[in-house]
Amino acid sequence: MPASIKVGDIEVGDIKVGDMAEERSFGPLTREMFVRYAGASGDFNPMHYDDEYARSAGFPSVFAQGMYQAGLLSTFATDWLGPDNVRRFQVRFREQVWPGDVLTCRGEVVGVEAGEEGRLVTVRLTCTRQTGGVAVTGSADFLLPD
Repeated sequence: MPASIKVGDIEVGDIKVGDMAEERSFGPLTREMFVRYAGASGDFNPMHYDDEYARSAGFPSVFAQGMYQAGLLSTFATDWLGPDNVRRFQVRFREQVWPGDVLTCRGEVVGVEAGEEGRLVTVRLTCTRQTGGVAVTGSADFLLPD
C-alpha cells in the first residue's frame, strides 16, 4: 500500500469540494509595510506612503497597494496547498485597505478533478477587512499529486 501523500495538513486523497482552509489573519497593517512593499515591488506611487499627497487626492490617508493584499492572499493559498502545485492564480480588487486594517484570508475547495498527473483542485479565495468589507477575491488551481 503506497504511503499517503500530505500537502500541509491535508491528505491529498481526502480533499473534496466544500473543504475549507484554516483562516489566517495578517495585521494590523502599517504604513511601514506599504513602504517596504513599494521597495520590493517598485510601485512608488506616493498614494501608498505620503499622507499629504493621498489627502490632496481626496483620500483619508495612504492605502495599501492592491498587489500587497493579493500577495498576502497568494501566501495564504500556497501555505495551504503548496507553492509547487500552483497552476493558476487570479484576483479581483474590491475595496481599499488602510493602515490599521487586519486582513483575514479564507479558502474553500470548489472543484476536484482526477487526472493522469494528479488531482486538479480549484479553490475560491477571499481576503476581508476587519470591517467585513471584502478587499480581494480570487481563485486558484492546484495540481496535487496522487
